[in-house]
Amino acid sequence: MTSSPQPSSLDPEIAARLKRSADGLLPAIAQQYDTGEVLMLGWMDDEALHRTLTTGRCTYWSRSRREYWVKGDTSGHVQWVKSVSLDCDADTVLVKVDQVGAACHTGARTCFDADVLLKDVGPGAPAAESGSSRARSNSTGQ
Repeated sequence: MTSSPQPSSLDPEIAARLKRSADGLLPAIAQQYDTGEVLMLGWMDDEALHRTLTTGRCTYWSRSRREYWVKGDTSGHVQWVKSVSLDCDADTVLVKVDQVGAACHTGARTCFDADVLLKDVGPGAPAAESGSSRARSNSTGQ
């Protein structure tokens, strides 16, 4: 996607702050507003962000179908928007939502339940078997 299929109505002051990918998109993390549970990652362009801010429902840009989609329009698993924030670099959006039903297209509550790479590492425990300096310093207490 080199440009949105239609001109965006996003507030120009917000648009000027955004740092988009080369294809004009921002990652958008959906998080359950009351529990902090991370639900899914979608992609937004300026128009999807505008629609999300103004309709109270999450709108994403489908990179594969090259069209907008409103979460829940076909599945009934709606995301009601509670708040929208930019990260410190203005290159990622955090949308706190009230999720109705499953967030993942597979029917799971979240998109992050099926393939856990590391689980419940306690304080002081090695983070992972890795050659990274961070993993080494965590396991040695440095």
